Amino acid sequence: MATDIIEEKQTKKDFVTPNDVRWCPGCGDYAILNSLQRTLPELGIPKEKYVVVSGIGCSSRFPYYMNTYGFHTIHGRAPTVATGVKVANPDLSVWMITGDGDGLSIGGNHMMHTLRRNVNINILLFNNRVYGLTKGQYSPTSPVGTKTKTTPMGSIDNPLNPILFALGAEATFIARTVDTNPKHMMQTFKAAHEHQGVSFIEIFQNCVIFNNKTWDPVYGKENRNDNMLFLEAGQPMVFGKEEKKGIVWNGSQPEIITLGDADPAEKNVLIHDPDNAGTLYTAMLAEMNYPDFPTPVGILRRTNKPTYETQINDQVNEAVGKLDKKPGLQELVNGANTWTI
Repeated sequence: MATDIIEEKQTKKDFVTPNDVRWCPGCGDYAILNSLQRTLPELGIPKEKYVVVSGIGCSSRFPYYMNTYGFHTIHGRAPTVATGVKVANPDLSVWMITGDGDGLSIGGNHMMHTLRRNVNINILLFNNRVYGLTKGQYSPTSPVGTKTKTTPMGSIDNPLNPILFALGAEATFIARTVDTNPKHMMQTFKAAHEHQGVSFIEIFQNCVIFNNKTWDPVYGKENRNDNMLFLEAGQPMVFGKEEKKGIVWNGSQPEIITLGDADPAEKNVLIHDPDNAGTLYTAMLAEMNYPDFPTPVGILRRTNKPTYETQINDQVNEAVGKLDKKPGLQELVNGANTWTI
């Protein structure tokens, strides 16, 4: 998190560029862009302290539309560049934009190491379960049976669960939000910013052209009350139009119960604890998905570990402190052992 604080008030307009936004009409990316542009002014950080880094894909056009410093990098390598930016200048607030294809396919290896190292950056992964920029091929998160140009008979690949992926790399902040709820997105972005360590946010996002309404069973107007579970720290896991359903433990598995019945299990409705240091609790939440369970949105995991850039700079300072004198550039280039051919 950047340390400089500004006194003058910023607005969304300060983060809007004059560039034409070139996404398809109706794309969920517009809502995400709007939400981030509304969030950054409220963080109280000078605009020049923000850096937006992206890879390749529809989502990765993001830096062109944010009036901040930014990098539009190559396919899957945004985590590498974002890590370099943060290590070189830990005072910057770094926001990495990627998609389910860019971040979890060609970029999966880079993403994994950024998460496990706990680099203090904010990762927004747009998940529309398809490759949109290259015109509708199946992606690592496409459900089995998805018919696309590259899977005309239906995908037979088991889809990757982004939350479980992040948890496997032991990310210290894991959250999920949806493109149809700007208020929830902004709350989630602010919480990610406040976290000292890597923040991984999966955003359910609609591709109106190649995978339209893929998330409607979860967050569609007719379905969201029964098929989404909004997580709040310290609050019971209840859902439904009148919050008449709850989540309880049944042995080693979660179970849905109806509240209000003469059932002692009602007293055992789970209370959300994102600060649970273990991984089993978050794994349980990650595996709760439609149609068997309501899909959880909110902060699933939040724990503290030393950040990568802090430890790197501590090592550098320690090494420099052991030197009799600070070496010049030529001495560093030549090193202690050189030879002439």
